[in-house]
Amino acid sequence: MDQNPPVLHVAYGRISGNMYRCEYFQKEASIVSKRNVLIVTIALLLSNAMSGLDSTIINTALPSIIADLHGIELMGWIVAIFLLGTAVSTLVWSKLGEHIGNKRSYQLAALFFVLGSFLQGLSPNILFLIITRAIAGLGNGGMISLPYIIYAELYKQPRKRMQALGFVSASYSMATIIGPLVGGYIVDAFTWHWVFYINVPIGLLSASLVQAFYRLPRPQAKVQQKIDYLGGSLMAIGIIAMLGGIELIGVTSWWLVALIWVMAAAAITTLIHVENRAADPIIPNRLFRNRALVTDFALFTIIWGAFMAFLTYSPMWAQGIIGTSALIGGATQIPSSFTDFFGSESVAPLRRYLSPHRVIGLGIITLTLAFVMMALMGIHAPYWLILVAGAFEGFGNGACFNELQAKVQQDAERQDVPAATSFSYLIRMLSQTFTAAIYGIIMNAALRSGVAQSGGKITMAMLNKLSDAASVGDLPRRLLPAMRVILHHGLHNIMLLALGLMIVALVINVFAERRERISAPAGITHEAE
Repeated sequence: MDQNPPVLHVAYGRISGNMYRCEYFQKEASIVSKRNVLIVTIALLLSNAMSGLDSTIINTALPSIIADLHGIELMGWIVAIFLLGTAVSTLVWSKLGEHIGNKRSYQLAALFFVLGSFLQGLSPNILFLIITRAIAGLGNGGMISLPYIIYAELYKQPRKRMQALGFVSASYSMATIIGPLVGGYIVDAFTWHWVFYINVPIGLLSASLVQAFYRLPRPQAKVQQKIDYLGGSLMAIGIIAMLGGIELIGVTSWWLVALIWVMAAAAITTLIHVENRAADPIIPNRLFRNRALVTDFALFTIIWGAFMAFLTYSPMWAQGIIGTSALIGGATQIPSSFTDFFGSESVAPLRRYLSPHRVIGLGIITLTLAFVMMALMGIHAPYWLILVAGAFEGFGNGACFNELQAKVQQDAERQDVPAATSFSYLIRMLSQTFTAAIYGIIMNAALRSGVAQSGGKITMAMLNKLSDAASVGDLPRRLLPAMRVILHHGLHNIMLLALGLMIVALVINVFAERRERISAPAGITHEAE
């Protein structure tokens, strides 16, 4: 048997004027059958769908959980602690995968998630539920990030990897749509406990399929090096403080939020110093010396932040402004979920004719059109306009996400692919949390301004009921038009900010394409595969 390690070749090429690096192996340590690749992909799609399901199904079950366990003052932490656990563990799981193999790392993450889900169903009180949500969140960090690293191993050709990522987007999007429906059915037909128990068989099935059919060799490059426990701890402290501070905006005093952010800044500053000296850092500093990668991260951050505006506030627009039911309001996400899949799947064929940055540019332009529509919509705009805007938003988001995810893995050095992949997921999560807080501040400012101008006729309590179809009937009918004007003002400002973010993303992408075209060596061509 040949004991020589795989020989890595690095070639540089140009696609429509843009330089990229193509890495491949002369020898593969094992041959993976198409059947095994398909089964492992399905197993990983299950974990992706399960994560999307868990992030939305909980919202439907919250009223029943609070009614049973009480502790309404801690309700926000049921969602926040899961997000914190996911954010803290994302990079740790990828680093662990470099030491023990992505297969074992994924199975360990699945064990955390399944155990956390099972214990959540057994929760006797709200505090126990929050603790077990943290355990599940830690597992979720690996189950949502490790698949992207494994896809890079299963699909060496970028075009096939992009097709797989299209199904990832589709599975997650569909899970977020059916989550509230499934949650409502489970709570009505059984009890809220089964909202968590449903994850157990799915998680075990996914882990079992990966165990049986994922047979790539374990990475050997860094197995003997010591895990960077200090860096991981500092990163966890920094992320928890950063996200905790964001979650507390508007809830507690500004000086306490500022103090928490100072703690986050201190932890991150120390982390940078420690990582400079670590033999195997959690976040290699060389990632941030790679200009192409930094551009990818910046685009991910901005685009994902803008995307959250539509995801969060289009149902509120339908319910609060147009006056639809909660079900019809939630249906505003359906067109975007379908077109997200088509946008993702269009990337591979588009790469035959366009450079990566031009594919991203097409997605950004489509997203920009969606937010132009939302920003220009008046208070009497029909419901179908939101659906059309959602269709544009979904296509653009799918195209940008798919291309950027593949580009991150192409722009990173081979040894940095796991860290770069996980970091791209982490910054999306941080962007989601930060922009959600900013949008909330904008909305609250608009609502408070409207209440002040109403001369006491309209209160915040009345505006809180405006988006609830079951409660809107209790409001004075003569004040409904004025309340909708106030809500529309807040939504309009949020969409304007999202539109501004997309314009910034477009400018960054144009300059990045120009820089890569200038720096690309002349006379070299290569296929997009």
